[in-house]
Amino acid sequence: MNTLSVRALLVRGMLAGLAAGVAALLVAYFLGESRVDAAIALEEHAAGGHHDHGGGEEELVSRAMQATGGLATGVLVFGVAIGGIAAIAFCVALGRIGRFGPRATAAFVALGGLIAVYVVPFLKYPANPPAVGDGDTIVKRTALFFLLVLLSVLLAVGAVLLGRRLAPRLGNWNATVAAGAAFLLAVTLAYVFLPSYNEVGPDFPGQLLWQFRLATLAVQAVLWTVFGLVFGALAERLLTPESARPRPAETVAA
Repeated sequence: MNTLSVRALLVRGMLAGLAAGVAALLVAYFLGESRVDAAIALEEHAAGGHHDHGGGEEELVSRAMQATGGLATGVLVFGVAIGGIAAIAFCVALGRIGRFGPRATAAFVALGGLIAVYVVPFLKYPANPPAVGDGDTIVKRTALFFLLVLLSVLLAVGAVLLGRRLAPRLGNWNATVAAGAAFLLAVTLAYVFLPSYNEVGPDFPGQLLWQFRLATLAVQAVLWTVFGLVFGALAERLLTPESARPRPAETVAA
């Protein structure tokens, strides 16, 4: 793959990430924001009807702006960034993980990204709504979350390399199963050795907690799914030779 193709795929990856960000934004707004509002209401009620925004000063960004402009900016920027990174991963993976075309490779990259970047860290450190969590441990919890993201990505790459090495001896299917088992074992060990946090108060509604967490999972699932579909179509149009594309009916008839 030449430099021009990589550059074109990077641009298409960012565009696909933008489209995926728009879809994820809709899910975040309609599924997640109502749960955030409910959690904030509980937090204000527990504080005696007044939510402290920092020393009695007025909040710098209103809740309405957070739920619209702030949410849109964060999700769209994240989508574009993830799209660019996933496009580079696609360039590395194409032709190296099996005889898959651009669409299938994009789907595998998207699925792997969803699992490694979000699902694995989510199962250990799930997202918490407002009013849940100790402010004194937020820095440590955030650092551990990103540490697990990095570790999960490295383990996923290692599993792919292991599968490629085992394929000539075990066959593709058995090598894939063995690499997947090794990945699960390594992730399980990471779960065991990394510290856990359970800071949900006994008075916080369990239903609201899991609705919020499932909403965040839905946002990521939609983001990666839309990216895989859109980027796969764009990459196929770029990389598939003209001779392999369907010809017009009149050309076939002639």
